Amino acid sequence: MLVLSVVGARPQFVKLAPISTAMSGRIDHVVVHTGQHYDELMSDVFFRDLGIPDPDANLAIGSGKHGQQTGAMLAGLEPLIEQYQPDWVLVYGDTNSTLAAAIAAVKLHVPVAHLEAGLRSFNRRMPEEHNRVLTDHAADLLLAPTKVAMDHLATEGLAERSVLVGDVMTDVLYRVRGRVLADPPPLPAGVERGRFHVATLHRPDNTDDPKRLSEILEQLAALEMPVLLAAHPRLVHLAAEYGIPLESGSIRPIPPLAYPDLVSAVLQSAGVVTDSGGLQKEAFLLRVPCTTIRPETEWVETVELGWNRLVSEDLSVLRETAERSTPAPTDAAPYGDGHAAEQVVDALLAHAP
Repeated sequence: MLVLSVVGARPQFVKLAPISTAMSGRIDHVVVHTGQHYDELMSDVFFRDLGIPDPDANLAIGSGKHGQQTGAMLAGLEPLIEQYQPDWVLVYGDTNSTLAAAIAAVKLHVPVAHLEAGLRSFNRRMPEEHNRVLTDHAADLLLAPTKVAMDHLATEGLAERSVLVGDVMTDVLYRVRGRVLADPPPLPAGVERGRFHVATLHRPDNTDDPKRLSEILEQLAALEMPVLLAAHPRLVHLAAEYGIPLESGSIRPIPPLAYPDLVSAVLQSAGVVTDSGGLQKEAFLLRVPCTTIRPETEWVETVELGWNRLVSEDLSVLRETAERSTPAPTDAAPYGDGHAAEQVVDALLAHAP
């Protein structure tokens, strides 16, 4: 069996790592990188740090408007799918790369498997929501990370195509956690263990409006402890365009962290402030309090268990929320035991076309 994986953005590289390992010796695997994230710290370094083989092809699409970017990916992916003739095209998560690969494969009558299927924010303003819903309804096999995701798929009439496999991000996080606990990377200069926050900010709803971005940064700047703001290139560009300084008060802007460095920083932090989907879940798995600057989350379990709080309309509570006390301990494991990638491979083999 041959599986063609399509990835293009930082969270997908993390998910690819355990999948690539689990496929070794069981499934022939081709990796196509769309180049949606092309900066070294957002792309190349992930393949090195996570031990992922170099992609078999890189489309080098780069950034652009949604339609332009997705269309360029479609044009680039179609000849590669025709060349490799895979048994499955495996798509990851909810980016433009995900949707483009699903459409390209469906048009060529190649079966599609969607990893991380069934997640829903129910916020139609999010491009990720469009991508994940459209991909789920196009795919032939839906690989769901949680029981909640399975329930969403059943509600949409997709139960027969759905398999609960667990969360592959948990697999790689546990592996990297063990590594950094044994040999912790040094913290960035100017912060002490347990005496800083880790922050990321990239969603258009938080960054595209200068007033809202300024308000969020003002709240972060007012936190008592230093805030390591791992600044996505897009955030750096927009802040400069708006004339909003990133380095202010408690904020210490730094480049995006390599994944092991990010895991180590979160482990040693007092808390996380983010609008990322993956990081809020990773904070929960590392048992670090998280504040998510969004009106909703796909990872509802993190909120229900008390380790994640949402802040959106009333940004004035952001500082108070981020500085809250540590939640009650829990041994809940809604995202699996760290062996989801093996379950994914089993499902691909069991449902072979």
